[in-house]
Amino acid sequence: MVTMNISELEQIDKFRNLQLTLRDRWKTSELFDNSEADILIIPSLSIDQREMQKVEGYEHYEERLLFSLIRLRNPRTRLIYVTSMPLHPSIIDYYLQLLPGIPFSHARHRLLLLSTYDSSLQPLSKKILERPRLIERIRQALRIDKAFMACYNSTFLEAELSLKLNVPLYAAAPDLQIWGTKSGSREIFAQSGVPHPDGSELVCNSADLATAAADLWERQPTLKRMVVKLNEGISGEGNALLDLRPLIDVAPHKNSHSQSSQIERVAAISDRFSNMRFQATQETWANFSQRIPELGAIVESYIEGEIKFSPSVQGRITPDGEVEILSTHDQILGGPDGQIYLGCRFPADENYRLELQDLGLKVGKKLAEKGALERFGVDFVTVDQGNGKWDIQAIEINLRKGGTTHPFMTLKLLTNGRYDLSTGLFYSLQGRPKYYIATDNLQKDAYRGLLPNDLMDIIAHHRLHFDSGTETGTVFHLMGCLSQFGKLGLTSIGDSPQQAEEIYHKVVTVLDQETSGDYHNYDLFSDYAFPITRDGYSY
Repeated sequence: MVTMNISELEQIDKFRNLQLTLRDRWKTSELFDNSEADILIIPSLSIDQREMQKVEGYEHYEERLLFSLIRLRNPRTRLIYVTSMPLHPSIIDYYLQLLPGIPFSHARHRLLLLSTYDSSLQPLSKKILERPRLIERIRQALRIDKAFMACYNSTFLEAELSLKLNVPLYAAAPDLQIWGTKSGSREIFAQSGVPHPDGSELVCNSADLATAAADLWERQPTLKRMVVKLNEGISGEGNALLDLRPLIDVAPHKNSHSQSSQIERVAAISDRFSNMRFQATQETWANFSQRIPELGAIVESYIEGEIKFSPSVQGRITPDGEVEILSTHDQILGGPDGQIYLGCRFPADENYRLELQDLGLKVGKKLAEKGALERFGVDFVTVDQGNGKWDIQAIEINLRKGGTTHPFMTLKLLTNGRYDLSTGLFYSLQGRPKYYIATDNLQKDAYRGLLPNDLMDIIAHHRLHFDSGTETGTVFHLMGCLSQFGKLGLTSIGDSPQQAEEIYHKVVTVLDQETSGDYHNYDLFSDYAFPITRDGYSY
């Protein structure tokens, strides 16, 4: 468990008392979502920065919470969005023009954009805390009795900022973040009776990791592979695959438990660590092993299977302690061994999505018992066993906003629809079931050099935008990544899985054509140009 000093314990007590005001103000989920409120968005990725650097373009991931601007469709909502560096005006214009029935100027008047003008690697929350004048400006802009703060993940940095502003943070307290680690997830699964792979407890050095792997192999002699995971990692970047098949000479046998064979096995595994397949690009055992004493690590069984998927379920714990299931997804994974999160499809396959909801509810209730709040997600692996049966194993908990948060919230806020627990489908107000495919990782070298304005021209010219009339089309994000990294995020929404796929592939086809060298020379003042801005801000 996490150990805290006295000052941190005092901070947590004050933080929790401040959070209690959320329960007093908003008795129900509906009131919370539709009330008059000032929302402070702090999209800080307060995660180990060395792990974050494994994600290309991560410095622009503060944009992933820009779906929050769609909350301005409620004319009583005001929103403050703080970033490390200023956002391109065209990106803000793009989101505000998505709002159905709300004049652009009205929404823009209720939006305050602030920046630290600091591109260093440290988390945004830390940058804000180092700028007392910026904190004061934020405080003066908020109606304290109607305000709450939202973030990507909650650490002691966000708790300190919450206290300095006297604004409650709608997120799990920092001391509860252990339940979102790899080892903490396994403990929650065990306590809530949710099936999960056999594995180890947390270890803090390479020698203990080798022993834990040998013990796991002893319990599961037929294992072919194991997954080694840093206790804290994102998008599978902290994972490595240990192949046991080359170690057949020291494999455990049913009737062999001698001390010498165990010693040999530990030594062989330890030597094999340097040959593991790492999911992060250019990761090495030398670097990976240095992180183990700092972050800790676990080892667990790798789930084999010919027909195998990686779905997830998302939920929310409301201020009054109610647990809601929000969505299910089938994750799109890549990397050397298919452990890197690339995107998702909504909803998850009908063969197992209702069971995912039930398992997610168990996890959510256990997290609520421990005092957690707001978003949680649970990742699974499902294997087809034939005859309509699926083996479902929980892999980890994300006690934060994740890669599936922004596409689902984009759909929900744009359509004002509802998620139906009886079917696991989402229905718009017009009664149509909605489907989407989303990614943070549409990345090609040919896209490098495209500016946000270039993307806006392409979207308008080819009619790639989301159409509020048909409630279909594509919503783009991570547009700040495009020029330097050739990387873009998007959510393609359709009335069927097939239509969503078609819309997605149309976007890719158009972008490929537009970056093939035969591009259009658009007129800045044509009918499809975005509003002219003054001093970098729309008016």
